[in-house]
Amino acid sequence: MKKIAMRSVRAALQLIPKTLKDKLKQNERLTGLYVRSVRKSGLFFDAPTPKQTQALYNYWLEVNESAFSKSAVKIDGWQAIVFGTGNQRVTQEKVKSLGAETCLIIGELDLAVIKKQILQLDEQFPTLLLNGGDLIESSAISRLCNALKGNNIAYCDTDELDNNGTKSSPRFLPDWNPELQYSSAYINTGVIIETALLKSLNITNQTTIAEIVTELSLTIKSLAINHLPLPLVHESPLEKGESNTLECVKKVIEKYTKAKVETDEPFSVNRVCWPNTNPLVSLIIPTKNGKTLVKACIESILEKTAYQNYEILLIDNGSDEQESIEYFDYLDTLEKVRVIRYPAPFNYSAINNFGVEHAKGSILGLVNNDIEVISTNWLTYMVGHVERESVGCVGAKLLYSDTRIQHAGVVLGYGGGAGHAHKNFPRFHTGYLKRIVATNNYSAVTAACLLVKRTHFDAVNGLNQKDLSVAFNDVDFCLKVRGLGVNNVYCAEAELFHHESVSRGLDISPEKAARFNRELAYLKTMWSDFIANDPAYNRNLTLKRENFSIKSAVELKECHIRHN
Repeated sequence: MKKIAMRSVRAALQLIPKTLKDKLKQNERLTGLYVRSVRKSGLFFDAPTPKQTQALYNYWLEVNESAFSKSAVKIDGWQAIVFGTGNQRVTQEKVKSLGAETCLIIGELDLAVIKKQILQLDEQFPTLLLNGGDLIESSAISRLCNALKGNNIAYCDTDELDNNGTKSSPRFLPDWNPELQYSSAYINTGVIIETALLKSLNITNQTTIAEIVTELSLTIKSLAINHLPLPLVHESPLEKGESNTLECVKKVIEKYTKAKVETDEPFSVNRVCWPNTNPLVSLIIPTKNGKTLVKACIESILEKTAYQNYEILLIDNGSDEQESIEYFDYLDTLEKVRVIRYPAPFNYSAINNFGVEHAKGSILGLVNNDIEVISTNWLTYMVGHVERESVGCVGAKLLYSDTRIQHAGVVLGYGGGAGHAHKNFPRFHTGYLKRIVATNNYSAVTAACLLVKRTHFDAVNGLNQKDLSVAFNDVDFCLKVRGLGVNNVYCAEAELFHHESVSRGLDISPEKAARFNRELAYLKTMWSDFIANDPAYNRNLTLKRENFSIKSAVELKECHIRHN
């Protein structure tokens, strides 16, 4: 009933003259009520149904038909290995029909024979890795071999193929995403690899492709992995072997690192807790007044956080409410809390930069005053990630007060700028490719709860207080940190509330709108490549909504016009 009522309200609003609508928008209480009502109705949660996905995919296949045509590029030679216990003969026959020099079926061989056969593979030619029952497009080999040039490994997107030849269930993957591999084994077929790398591994008849990719990524620092965003491999829907694959990946991680890995059976993901050296973490919390919010935030950190080596810096940006001032004076007496006055005009970037100057920790935490801890191990997981040499910024899973997703990673290109992945999805929804419940890499994460090494913060000169005083400063910061050669991480295990965003009105005053537009223009100019094609997303997915739907017909036409 709520959905029907809100759809009626939204339809009615379309009939109101624009001048009156603009006037109504200036009432922040009214706009706040409208936003909350639409959210509670469930209209913002618009994950596509299987039927909608199939319709979108059918159209996508029509538009991209030429991408599947047989390539005229000549391949000098290639080999293949079929893994698993599926319909291996079907896969082998298809592979041989496409001209493979050799096709090994690992599941049928004993260990001694496997080692001998793999050692006999020709290192001049690449090797394609598939699971039993998988089929490939005729153009796949030439495209994958081309994608492998200058790289060690290349992989493609996948879908499924039924007995009637209908393609369905597309998996449009991100570019190389190590955390997603460790947590969900998202690359597990359709991989082409330099043969010399295979010979360095101890492959058995129980080895999985996900295991091979994971092991190489953990043992070869400069490993180059390329992604071809086309579903050229059709997975067998009957032979997923998901739990076994996760277990194999778990064992590899534990073999080569000191991380502790637990498999979350209900969500079928690995929870990877990386070790830490117990560094001091400085949690910087800007505020102006807001006693109620600050009290809930700081008390939840003090009472619910298992990790104990932290300090809290409350940066008071000109509070003038007596009850807030008195409460902040009390906080300043606590062992783990320091209150520092910042009397200058509000500038989010400048306030946080100022806080860093007073911080003692080697790890910096940017935290909003409306954050409230849910999971007691939030800081343990985040610190474990941020101390890793390969990691830059680490963000948390943030929920609105009604438990819907507020932040689960940032995607560049949403709305022409940037937006939050899976925004407004239910708390326990797995998300596309499990990216709500699985820790994975994004190009950026929100500074509402963000950890970063001080060395990285200093290396990029902190937040941009000149050009981005309020909006997009965290996105810009994360992308600059990423430019240091590290990955940014969305940590699914760190769950916290982000209260205020759910009740805030729209930022629609002329002055604020002008400032927002200036900052959006800066983001678009500075990071145009990421906005055009975010490597942590997939160019075949929509930028109109945060739901990971396939691009609509309108979007595909827009793309076609831009590219021609």
